[in-house]
Amino acid sequence: MWFPDWPLRRPDAPPGEPCQVVDDRNLVTAADVRAREAGVRPGMRRREAEALCPAAVTLAADPGAEAVAFEPVAAAVEAVVPRVEVAHPGLLFVPLEGALRYYGSEQAVVERAAAAVAAAASGEPGRIGVADGPFAARMAAADPPRVVADTAAFLASLDIGALGVDDVVDTFRWLGIGTLGDLRSLPRAAIASRFGPAGLQAHRVASGEDRSPQPRPVPVDTAAEERFEPPLTGLEQAAFAARAVAGRLMAALAPSGGIPHRVEVEAESAAGTVRTRTWRSADPFTETALADRIRWQLRAWVESGGVPGGLVRLRVAPADLSDRGRQLRLTEDAASGLEERRALARAQALLGPDAVLQARPQGGRLPGERVQWHRWEEPPGAPAHDPDAPWPGRLPAPSPALVPPDPPALEVEWDGGFPVRVRLGSRWEPVLSWAGPWRSIDRWWEGRHPVDRYQLVTSAGAFLCEVGPDGCTLAGVYD
Repeated sequence: MWFPDWPLRRPDAPPGEPCQVVDDRNLVTAADVRAREAGVRPGMRRREAEALCPAAVTLAADPGAEAVAFEPVAAAVEAVVPRVEVAHPGLLFVPLEGALRYYGSEQAVVERAAAAVAAAASGEPGRIGVADGPFAARMAAADPPRVVADTAAFLASLDIGALGVDDVVDTFRWLGIGTLGDLRSLPRAAIASRFGPAGLQAHRVASGEDRSPQPRPVPVDTAAEERFEPPLTGLEQAAFAARAVAGRLMAALAPSGGIPHRVEVEAESAAGTVRTRTWRSADPFTETALADRIRWQLRAWVESGGVPGGLVRLRVAPADLSDRGRQLRLTEDAASGLEERRALARAQALLGPDAVLQARPQGGRLPGERVQWHRWEEPPGAPAHDPDAPWPGRLPAPSPALVPPDPPALEVEWDGGFPVRVRLGSRWEPVLSWAGPWRSIDRWWEGRHPVDRYQLVTSAGAFLCEVGPDGCTLAGVYD
């Protein structure tokens, strides 16, 4: 069951204007009809989406609030089929094996679930798709929703773009692979050899094997449980408990090397009510991601009145483990890298996309021209200066570590055309060695005057200065 616009169901979403929601990675997670008509699609970079629809109002994603709002929908489905897997707020999966035996047919299950959800979601039943496997069911829930009788034939008819991996999809199209059926007909070994893990996963999805065929069995006694006396009634206490339980669970799984793809969160209230919810992720849970899911679920239960009297017991159990992963380098610190990415993403969300930048080298004669800046985590555009061009007249190595955007004046004393002293603040520093001059004559048609560049070394540091008709300026500082 899929609600494609679920992140837009919030009070601050403008009703009469195009609107989009972006996450902490600056990726679009949802867009309304007006934004989609302008070309905005989920998964698109914020900058690209804003270029396609400049009038769109951009809202920051709030997964916690979305989980709270989605809880009545999940509870309504759970009343029909007691096994519900929440992929994220707005998308859930339900295995139908037991429900089919109870209700008699797929259509009967769909009708009952739609009726239950319509009462909990303001009259909208959502898009329901029935097929073998989560990927096929999600595709079947697209417009128009359907019950798929032959999953293999349905997947074979889908466009290759359904995979959602742009770089791999573009290469497939260039090779003439237009549908998932075309991809499935190719030897898996050849796809894996050519495209690596991304191609192998794409072939599995095209073949209807998006679930791990041999999940690792859950080790004994790996569930983490905590009891609270007195009962927890505040969200801050619940958030602290979520972090503690997530840490204990991941520590218990560490010796076996298993990482959960799916967890069951169980909470017991002081009144004796027991609530259970299953969360699933396409990627293995990290400790931080697992703590976030538990915190969101506890917040949803607490704010909806599902934990009367406070929380007395919290239990988290892994339901689906995987030992798949990548081999780390000997000196690689994966935890520090994850924290670094989270910190940069938070800074970008608070200060704006242009406040966190990445740099890469490019061509140019001046130090400031030889660096191309672009938004963090976004692909850089074409370099303004060809890095492979010879660039005659550029400064020799090394390049200065600091290049002021507005070069300040620098007072240099000369003796017979040779630099002898540099004024740094209130004192004069003798020049120990120097190199140059390198004359630069460019853009004379724009009124620029020729300048001479010198490298000066003093006991206080090394500097790059430019000498022109208007005096001397500081063009760079060497490290």
